[in-house]
Amino acid sequence: MAGRRLLDCVLPPLCLGCNEIVAEPGALCATCWPAFSFIAAPMCTRCGVPFAEDIGGNAQCGACLRRPPRYLRARAALVYDDRSRRLVLPFKHGDRTDMAKSCGRWMARAGHELLAEADLVAPVPLHWRRLLVRRYNQALLLARSVAQHGGRPVVPDLLYRARWTGSQGKRTAKERRKNVQSAFAVNARWAARVKGKTVLLVDDVLTTGATVEACTLALQRAGARDVDVLTLARAVRAA
Repeated sequence: MAGRRLLDCVLPPLCLGCNEIVAEPGALCATCWPAFSFIAAPMCTRCGVPFAEDIGGNAQCGACLRRPPRYLRARAALVYDDRSRRLVLPFKHGDRTDMAKSCGRWMARAGHELLAEADLVAPVPLHWRRLLVRRYNQALLLARSVAQHGGRPVVPDLLYRARWTGSQGKRTAKERRKNVQSAFAVNARWAARVKGKTVLLVDDVLTTGATVEACTLALQRAGARDVDVLTLARAVRAA
């Protein structure tokens, strides 16, 4: 404890949202906390998109009713907006790996039901070329933190990218689905372990869902019973 107090004097913990000094590492200050849009019920029971009002149990959004996703359920801790983007982007591209512990805690709370039913936790993989440049897979850091909070085993290399897909950022939903088609596969060393299991797939942001659906298809083809998805943030369509 004395060492911690000394360290805090030299390098005080900073708010993840604005870099103001806070009481403990990985916290948000009193100003930033209410500014973040944490997702809670009511929400679509399938994709986890928040509803403006409660429309009854087991309700699904129009998008899921029109085109049910391959995964069973998806949950996210935050709405992906201008505020959360200022947290996600430094974590994803700016070497802010220290954020993973706190973000994983938020995710574990948001996806507690999914985590309780998971047999395995696995990250969405990066292609080796992207990993070489970035030096870390942000989804793996989140998966490890989530699994630790839920007491579930994490398999870092359960999936791999079978081919380079480039950035999805400026593509339409249809283009994204086509771009990641057959881009993921289950690692042969884990094929037997996947059969009949419920896998919790972890990523940083859910946008159109193209990437996690491609991963889900690979897991289903390998014999997974169910696939759930847990992300730090998710895009929410304007009403």
